[in-house]
Amino acid sequence: MNPDPDYSAAYVVLRADDGHEGHGFTFTIGRGNDICCAAIEALSEHVIGTDVDGPAGLGDLYRRLTHDSQIRWLGPEKGVMHLAAAAIVNAAWDLASRRAGLPLWRYLSALTPEEVVACVDWRYLSDALTPDEALAILRAAEPGRAERVAELERDGYPAYTTSPGWLGYSDEKVVRLAREAVAEGYTQIKLKVGADLEDDRRRFAAAREAVGPDVRIAVDANQRWDVAEAIAWTSALAEFDPWWIEEPTSPDDILGHAAIRKALSPIKVATGEHVHNRVMFKQLLQAGAVDFVQIDSARVAGVNENLAILLLAAKFGVPVCPHAGGVGLCELVRHLSMFDYTSVSASLDDRVIEFVDHLHEHFLDPAVVKGGRYLAPAAPGYSAEMKRESLQRYAYPDGPEWSGNA
Repeated sequence: MNPDPDYSAAYVVLRADDGHEGHGFTFTIGRGNDICCAAIEALSEHVIGTDVDGPAGLGDLYRRLTHDSQIRWLGPEKGVMHLAAAAIVNAAWDLASRRAGLPLWRYLSALTPEEVVACVDWRYLSDALTPDEALAILRAAEPGRAERVAELERDGYPAYTTSPGWLGYSDEKVVRLAREAVAEGYTQIKLKVGADLEDDRRRFAAAREAVGPDVRIAVDANQRWDVAEAIAWTSALAEFDPWWIEEPTSPDDILGHAAIRKALSPIKVATGEHVHNRVMFKQLLQAGAVDFVQIDSARVAGVNENLAILLLAAKFGVPVCPHAGGVGLCELVRHLSMFDYTSVSASLDDRVIEFVDHLHEHFLDPAVVKGGRYLAPAAPGYSAEMKRESLQRYAYPDGPEWSGNA
C-alpha cells in the first residue's frame, strides 16, 4: 500500500515570550508534506499572540484550530487541515509541559479530572460518552495513580516490534529478526501481509516455528483488502494463530470492520492509524468493530483529541495499542499510553505500544526500549524536538541531503 515512502514531517516550533519553545510535527511519507506546511501557515493566525499555558489555554487553542468555520469546510476535522492542527497542538503541549518542567505523560498525570475533561471537544460524543461519565472514569483511576507512575518509571511500558515483519524480507531474515526480538524481551511481534497469500503463509509459518506458540504474532494488511477478501485471507492464516489483523480494509469502513470482526472471531481486529477523528473512533466502538484501538499521535488533531479517544476506549472497555514508527511517532505516543495507564484505564492488560527501530537518532529525547518495554521519558516536554543538525541537513528542499551538497 505504501511502496515508495520518503519518511517526512511537517515540523513546527512555537516560540514564547518567556524564552520557552514548543516543538511539534505531523508525520507524512513524502509528497504532500509541502501541503501540510501550507496548512500550518494557514492556521498560524489562531496561534500567534495567544496564551497556551495550562490545560484551559490548550483546550481553547484546540477549539480555535478546529472550529474555524471556513477551515472546517476543508474537512471537517479530517485530512490535511487536521494533520496541520496536530502539529501545532502537539507543539503547544510540548511548550506547556516544558514550562512545567515535566515530561508530557507526567504533566498529564498531574492534571485533575476536571482539567482533563476541559481539554476535550465534546461535540458529537455525548451519545457515547458524556463529560460526567468521563469524570467518573478519571476519578475511578485516581486511587493508585502515584504507584502506577512509580511503576512506569521503574519498569517501563510493554512494547511490540514490527521490525521482523516487513514485506520483502527473506524468510531467513524474518526468522532471524523474530528470534532476536524474543531474545530482547518482546512477547509480541508483527508481520506485514497482503501481497501474496502463499508468501504470507510461508513467512508466517516460519515466524511461528521460530518463536513458538507463546509469542503473539499480529498481522497488518495496511488496508489492502475488500471485506470478503479480508475474511478469506485472514482465515487462511488462522492455523498460525494471528493475535490480530490490523487495517484489514478501508479505515473509513466502520461496518466493514464490524463484519470482519464478527466473521473472524476469535482472531481480533485492530485499526486506527488512519482513522480521521474522535467521531470515527466513537463509531468503531459503538459498532463493536474493533478489539484494539490504535491511536496515532499525529493523525488526529494532537493531544486533546487523543485524550477524547482514550476516554472513549475506556468507556467501551477496549485496550489502546498505539500505532508508532515513522518519524517521531514512537517518541510521542509513549507519553499518551503512559498517561492512559496512570489516569484512565489503570490497566496494562493486552496493552502494548508499537516500536520500530529507526530514525530515533534524530531526536533529543529518543524512545528507548529495553527488555521489550518502553522506558518512561524523563526530560521535560513531549519528546518532539529534533536535533538541530538533523533539521538543517534534511530540510526540504535546500538541506544538503536534498540539494546534493551533503
